[in-house]
Amino acid sequence: MPLLFSYGTLQDEDVQLSLFGRPLVGRKDSLLGYEQALARVEDTEFARTSGKTHHAILRPAQSDAARVEGMAFEVTEAELVHADDYEPVEYKRVVARLASGRQAWVYVDAM
Repeated sequence: MPLLFSYGTLQDEDVQLSLFGRPLVGRKDSLLGYEQALARVEDTEFARTSGKTHHAILRPAQSDAARVEGMAFEVTEAELVHADDYEPVEYKRVVARLASGRQAWVYVDAM
């Protein structure tokens, strides 16, 4: 089963229930080589649903020691498609290695 690393709204159980129809199973992990920033989301529907115009986003870090804490969730391929539809255009999905040594999909800055 694929893993999806979340450092933001996908950790919220209400978002999980709305998007996937179930709470996700996962465990804490860290993403190395990235740093967190805030990005303005231009998708007005996403901003309205989340209640925020600015959201956390990941960008490659200057330091290999950089680390972002989050959760690695088990998802299906179909749930990844739902997550792709959920995320606004400012984000793209990439594969990354976690501190645990596992690989996971993660949404990062699309620029």
